[in-house]
Formats: sequence, structure tokens, C-alpha cells
Amino acid sequence: MDKLTFYLFRLFIFIFRFIPFRLLFGFADLVFYFIYYIIGYRKTVVFCNLRNSFPEKSDDEITVIAKGFYHHLSDMLIESLKAFTMTEEAVVRRYKYYNTEILDELYRKGQSVICIAGHYGNWEWGGLASGAQLMHKPVGFYKPLSNKFIDAYVQQSRVKGRSKLASITQTAETFKMDYGEPAIFYMVADQSPSSARLAYWVNFLNQDTAALHGPEKYARIYNLPVVFGCVKKVKRGYYTVDFKMLEPAPVKTKTGELTGRFMKMLEEVINAEPQYYLWSHRRWKLKR
Repeated sequence: MDKLTFYLFRLFIFIFRFIPFRLLFGFADLVFYFIYYIIGYRKTVVFCNLRNSFPEKSDDEITVIAKGFYHHLSDMLIESLKAFTMTEEAVVRRYKYYNTEILDELYRKGQSVICIAGHYGNWEWGGLASGAQLMHKPVGFYKPLSNKFIDAYVQQSRVKGRSKLASITQTAETFKMDYGEPAIFYMVADQSPSSARLAYWVNFLNQDTAALHGPEKYARIYNLPVVFGCVKKVKRGYYTVDFKMLEPAPVKTKTGELTGRFMKMLEEVINAEPQYYLWSHRRWKLKR
């Protein structure tokens, strides 16, 4: 069954190769109508998250944000599938990095760096666009898929140029192996932790929130500078990322301080254009 699923998946991706974005986004509009109006994909979770995050907004305002999110989610689905057949040059045209000077300076010093970001905008294209735009070796982390054939294909197709994709189950080994290259480690770190025991607790979007400890942990172990990847959606299929220094010397910070600063910066980005955040995630399922 896994092989059959894999072959059907490859056929679907093959078809995507020949369809231009303008037609794919027309299909995305149909996907939006289906997931919002017909099946109501996680609408209870989305509206609950939005109401708790923006208690000052009216029901009409919440609905506008929710619809904007579902439109963006549909775009993300199309963009993620299209990425399997896009060249590195094609991705770079649509996903541009700015303020890379702070990274170049670290590279010339032989320093690796952690880039921490949230599930905002398009996080799937980040690693694909890095190899041609950054001096550091890009290292991304992902959750392995249950279908081993599709998982192998994802690893092969999502790695462009010098990039490396590593399983989240091998995070410690990956840092130990690659931090001396120098490398840039991409960590999307705003999801809910698997356990509250090691979580840092912060106020995020008007709620008591459990935050992952991993990025801060590895930043402190290796004393790696940490930058924040500030993503902006310019228009459908086009994004920019502005790098901002979060902390040049993590070992000098107090426990939880770096995580708190990251969550605060992400919150500011979300407040500016909330429709591009991943509201369908059960972000606040853990309680202190």
C-alpha cells in the first residue's frame, strides 16, 4: 500500500510540474472553498485560537482573519507541492533574503548560526532558497513521514545545492556534526511542545503559552548566535525574509530569555498581518 501511495503521489507531483502558478492559484481558490465552506477543516480550533489571541476584535473581524488564513493555507498547499519540481533559481525568484550582511560577517568569522522562525508565511521554501543566497551551509529539520518511500523522496527533492535535511529525532547529532562548517540551522520553533516539563512559559498572543526549549538549549550549548527570520508575504507565491539579530552570545543570557524574545518578535509579526499564521495548529493545548 505504501508503494502504491508513493506512485500516486509521484504522478500528482509530475502533473504539477507543467502547471504554471497562475493556474495553480485558481485551483487554490477552489481548495479554499472546499476546506472552509464544505468540510470546515479545524474551524473550531481556528476560531477559538483567534478569539483568544485577539479578544478586542469583533466577530466580523475574526471572520475576516479566518478567511484570510484559509486562503493562505490553500496557497501554502499549492506552493509546497509545486516546490518538489521547482529549480533552486525559481525558488530564489520568489523567496528573497534581505539583511544577509549580519550572517556574512558571522561566516567570515567561522561561526555557525541558528535561524529561528515561526509557522508564518511560507516556511517550506526557506531551506530551498538558502543555498544560492547564503554563505552558510543550510541545515533544516523535519519530522519524518510514516511512508518511507515518500519520506525518502522528500529528503531527496527538498534538498537544493549545499542544503541538508535532518530528522528532528537526530537534532543533537546534527548539531554536533555540522556546527563547525559553518552552518545555519533552521528551527521553526513556535509549535506546542510534546511535554510541559521542559517548556519555557511565556505570554504569547494574550495567552499563557508553553514554548519549545530546543533552540535556546542548542544555542547555549554551542554558544551560537541566533537570528530571527522575519517572513513577509508580498503577494501570492512571493515572500521576503529579513534577518534580525536576536542574540549574538546566548551563554550570557538568562534561562528562558532568548525564547521570550523570539516569541515577542514573532507576536509583533503576527499582529501586523495575522492571516498568515498557522491558526489551525492546537497551539495552546498544554496548560501550566
